[in-house]
Amino acid sequence: MSGETNLDELIRSLSAVLVEGLYVFTTIKAPQDLMGIVPRMTFGEAEGTTYILLKSEAEQLGLAYEFPCRMITLNIHSSLEAVGFMARIATELAKHDMGVNPVSGFFHDHLFVPDGHEQDAMTVLMEMSKR
Repeated sequence: MSGETNLDELIRSLSAVLVEGLYVFTTIKAPQDLMGIVPRMTFGEAEGTTYILLKSEAEQLGLAYEFPCRMITLNIHSSLEAVGFMARIATELAKHDMGVNPVSGFFHDHLFVPDGHEQDAMTVLMEMSKR
């Protein structure tokens, strides 16, 4: 069940899907009931818990948020031990003046890119896979 580790194969097989919705990052110091809302990601830090959730959900909960962004899922099962995959993607996006917040799940990597730059990011990813 381990994923792909070969960097050239990862890039060549890169298939990106733009996920519907506008996402934001928020943090809560103490655990809080999210009223049935299930975030896309939760990560505990010393300062509080970070959540990635839809902007509409953050607003519904009255949470302050930052970084309105779009989520792009990379449809290749990359290994959690793959070396350089996210670095290559982040470097390529940086060449086009785009920041990215990557999140790795067990099966796929997900890129959170600034709202309004999602189509540019999709184009960059498509071009990368053709090289």
